[in-house]
Amino acid sequence: MRIISGKLKGKKISFLKSSTTRPLKDSVKESIFNIISHSNLLDIDLKSSNVLDLYSGIGSFGLECISRGAKNIIFVEKDKKASEILISNLFKLEINSSANVIVDEVKNFLKKKNSRKFEIFFFDPPFKDSNFIQDLDLIKQQKCFKKEHVVIIHRERKAVDNLKGILDPIITKHYGRSKIIIGKFLL
Repeated sequence: MRIISGKLKGKKISFLKSSTTRPLKDSVKESIFNIISHSNLLDIDLKSSNVLDLYSGIGSFGLECISRGAKNIIFVEKDKKASEILISNLFKLEINSSANVIVDEVKNFLKKKNSRKFEIFFFDPPFKDSNFIQDLDLIKQQKCFKKEHVVIIHRERKAVDNLKGILDPIITKHYGRSKIIIGKFLL
C-alpha cells in the first residue's frame, strides 16, 4: 500500500494481513478524494479540515488526508495490532503533530464529551457490523460537526443500512465488492 497524492506521495505504508481487516483499495481511495475535491455537491476544503477516521484500521484514509494537507486527524481503532501498525506508519512517515491515535471502541470514544468539531468523518466498520449506525446517530446528537461537513461510509456492496433520520446520502458509488456512501448529517 502507498500514499497516492500530496506531500507523502509514493511513500509505502504497512498493512495488516488478516481476515478481519480489509484495507481501503487505492482506486477507491482516489475516487473518494476526487469527489471531496471536485464535486459541486460538497463544500469541503480538505486543507483546513479536522478529520475523524473511525474504525481506522491501519489508517490509510487518514494518512492520505494528512498527505493532502488536512489540519488534524483523530484515528479511532479498537484492534491492538492494527493500531500498532497505524502508529508505526505515523512514525515511519514522520507525522507527529497533526494526528492522534485512540485505541478504543468507537462508541467509547464518542461517548466522551468532545468540544472539537469535524468537517470530515470516515467510517470503515467491518462489513458485517451494523452498530456503526448508532455511532452515526451519537455524532448527530452531539453535533460535533461543522455546518459544512461530509460523512463517508465504506460498506459491503450488498449491505442495506437504515440511515433514515440520521444521514442525507448525496452520492453512492460501487467499486467491486465495496460501496461508498457520501452524505451529510440531517440537521
